[in-house]
Parts: sequence; C-alpha cells; structure tokens
Amino acid sequence: MGSEAAAVVPSSLVQDSFAELEKQRELITCCTLLWKELSHHFSTLERGIEIKSEALRSKRESLDASTRRTLDSLRRRELSIDGAVDLVLAKLDERRTAAVQALAASSAEADELDLAGKLRSFCTKMDFSGFFDLVVAKRKEVELLRSGLPAALGDCIDPAKFVIDAISEVFPVDKRPVKSPNDLGWACVLILESLVPVLADPELGSARPLVTRSIRERAREMATEWKEGLEQHGGIESVKPPDAHTFLQHVVTFGIIEKDDKNLYRRLVVSFAWRRQMPKLAISVGLEDSMEDIIEELISKGHQLDAINFAYEAGLQDKFPPIPLLKSFLEDSKKVTSTSEDRNNYGQTANTMCRKEQSVIRAAMKCIQERQLEAEFPLDSLQKRLENLEKAKVEKKKPSGAGPANKRTRANNGGPMPPAKAGRLTNNAHVSSFPAAPAYVRSPSAHTTYPAAALYPYDRPSGHGIYGSRSPPALREPYGYPTEEAAPVALSASYPTPPMTYPAYGAYHNGLGGYNNGLAPGYQQAYYR
Repeated sequence: MGSEAAAVVPSSLVQDSFAELEKQRELITCCTLLWKELSHHFSTLERGIEIKSEALRSKRESLDASTRRTLDSLRRRELSIDGAVDLVLAKLDERRTAAVQALAASSAEADELDLAGKLRSFCTKMDFSGFFDLVVAKRKEVELLRSGLPAALGDCIDPAKFVIDAISEVFPVDKRPVKSPNDLGWACVLILESLVPVLADPELGSARPLVTRSIRERAREMATEWKEGLEQHGGIESVKPPDAHTFLQHVVTFGIIEKDDKNLYRRLVVSFAWRRQMPKLAISVGLEDSMEDIIEELISKGHQLDAINFAYEAGLQDKFPPIPLLKSFLEDSKKVTSTSEDRNNYGQTANTMCRKEQSVIRAAMKCIQERQLEAEFPLDSLQKRLENLEKAKVEKKKPSGAGPANKRTRANNGGPMPPAKAGRLTNNAHVSSFPAAPAYVRSPSAHTTYPAAALYPYDRPSGHGIYGSRSPPALREPYGYPTEEAAPVALSASYPTPPMTYPAYGAYHNGLGGYNNGLAPGYQQAYYR
C-alpha cells in the first residue's frame, strides 16, 4: 500500500511540467526563427560584399588598364615629338614654296581652276576670307567640298590658324556688318570636320591634334565666349542647332575638351540627338561612359530612332536591340495618330494625320535600310502602307462634284448671284461688291487652326518648333549638308500651320431654305484671313 501511494503523481505537477515543456518549445521555435533570420541577413551581407568586391576588382583592373594605356601613350608621344617636329618643319618648307608660287600666279590662271584648285589656291595664299566665301558660295556642291577640303587645308602654312581665322567672322558671334538670313553653321562644321585629319598626329592620330599652344588658347577663348553667350541668351533651349553643332565640333577639332563641361556636352548632345553627327561627337567629347544613360533618356522621350543611332555608334546594339525600338516607334506614332482626330475638322485632320504617318514610315524605312535590318524587319508591309497613303492622298485631291443645285448664278457672266436677302441685311437697294459689315456676318465656328504634320527629322520641311523660321529644312545628305536639319518634335506636340477658313453653318443653310451667308463667295477667303 505504501508503494502505491508513493507512485501517485499529483495532476497539478503534471500540468506544470507540460506548461514548462510548452515554454521550452516556444523558446526553441523562437530561437530557430531568429537563427534563420540572422543566417539570411548575414548571407545577404556576404553576397553584397562579394558583389561590391567584384565591382571594385573590375574597376581596379579597368583603372590599371587605363593607366597602362595612358603611360604607353605618353611614352609614344615623347618618342614622337622629334619626328613630329621634323615633319612639321618639312611641310612648312613645302608650303612656303607653294605659297610663293601661288602668289606669283596671275589672276587669269586662278580663274581657270576647278573647285578643288580654287580651294587649294586660297589655302596656299592663306586667304581665309576668300576661302570661306567660296565654301559658302558652293553650298550646292557640298560633296565636292567635303572631298576636296582636307587636301586643300593640307596646303596651308598653318592650317589651324587658317581655319580659326576663317570661321571667326561667324563663330562664336556673327561679326559680319551685313548678316545674311541663312545660317552658316553648316560651313563652319564642314571646315572643322575637314581639319581633323590634317591636324592628326602621324603616330597617335586624331587623339592628339598638332596645334600650337597659342592657337589652342585662342580656340579655348572662342569656346568660352560661346558658353558665356549661351548663358546670356537663355541657355540651351534658345540655341540654334547649327551653333551647338559648331561648338561641339570646335572643341573636338582643337582638342580643348574640358572635364568640367561634360554636363554641358551631354545636354547639347541629347537636345540635338537627331543630327547625324551627334553620336560620333558624343564619343569624341568623352561621353562614352554615359552612352547607356543617354540612350535610355532618348527612349523615354520617344526618340527611338535616335537611340538606335547612338546604340550602333557605341556598340550597344545588343543591349538595345533595334527591332523592338523600331516597333515601339511605329506603335507610338499610331497611338498619337488615333488620339489626334478632331470631329469638328475631320478633313484637315485626316490630311494632317496622313502626312504624319507617311513621315514616320519613311523615317523607319530609312533607318532599316541604313542599319541593314531588312532580314529582321521586312519593308514590304511598310512600303504597302506608304503606297496606300499616297493613293488616299491623291483621291482626296480630286475635285468634288458640282455645288448646291439651287445656287443662283448671274445671267450675263455665269458668276455667283449675290445673296437674295443682302438688301435686307444692309438696308440698301443694291448689293455692295465688298464684303458685308462684320456686324451682320456670323464668325465661322469652325475657323480654327489645327496642327500640321509632325515630320521626323529624316523628312522634315523648314521650320522648327523652338526656333521658328530660323531653322533650315531637313536633309537627306549623309553629313547634314548643305542645308540644315530641324529638331524632332515629340509626336504628341502641336505644330503650327497656316490658318484655314471654314464657313459657318449659316454659310450653307440660313434657316430659310437658302444657301448663303450674305457674302459673295469670292471674298470669303480674304475676309477671314
């Protein structure tokens, strides 16, 4: 009996034991969860440290490679100094002899020269004024200029000084007493581009232009003056495209790129990315590390074709495939076209949208052909769509049928009969041959100015959304000459167009069964102009 009593365990003790076990279980569970969280946290830290270490290692290797290239370049420069000096002196003697011979030649002989001969004659004589005037005068022969200018500039005794003197009349400020209405930025850019191979170091190439210290300082002063004028006249938003292009080409040609101006270079490049030379200039001014950001910015602004050109120039077409960008460009244009219809003026809006779509298709086709993407993006569908739009445009131009059947005509000359109720409106016994007083004529409710087609820079007429009539028409030449391109405007922006007049409702129905508004039809256009 005693052992049985000793074996009995109180229920309270059992409950307390289970409660303690439950507490231990909860503690173990909490510790386990905490351990998992800590393990995950430390694993994340380790991965982050590894990624940062790899990035630092990659940067260090890149810096080491850049340092080796720089040191190697410095050694090559040091070794090439004597050879460059000897080469310059030899060329100087040759050019001096050629200059003496050119000065001794008669004017009659000079007149018989072709374009290349005249260019070389001016360069040999260091006649920068006559040289620049000849380039401007031969604007229509830009291909001949482009091919002949480098050789001609090579005959100058001092090519860098000659070019600076030639463009100083119009850059950075137009100092001519009589300014022509045409921009001459194209001529400055063409001359500066042609000077690059002339100044290239025989060992290092265009990476080190052979420019004397005095000429380099003068070129830097001209660039500084242009930047100061830019700030005084409203910033990048107010600058003309040819001027911005000339500035960038100027700093590249004379090797005066400033690290502190990288932000300015990037803003200019993005603002005028539609110009064909901008991708190359972006690389030349040291923006190769920012090309990805520039391309993404262009895509976000709806300038997919410009983004394709930048991607190809930077070798990033694998990261930014051109086919999706082309499809996105065409889809965005369709969305804009579908949302731009105006029921109050359907005729003009349809014509505007037709022209806009044609411009978009032509720009896309040109990009496909230039980048040789026909295999990935066949042109058949785009060409067919373009032909359909042309047919639709021709059909709209066909004359419509005869006018209203009940229009009254004069018996003597077949002209329109004056309105029958005109006498009541003017309170006179006769009808004046001039338009009736505006007080009695209802202003047309449909008289509204609607946007014209937003043509892409590859096929754009004259006129620019920012600069108005100052901006030149678009080009199809490979380098943007002789005329200037205009900046692209977003597809959703508005575009000015000459006002068109539309008669009011009363012009076709006066409420009394007649079709007149109290005005002779021949004067409606003049009245509402």
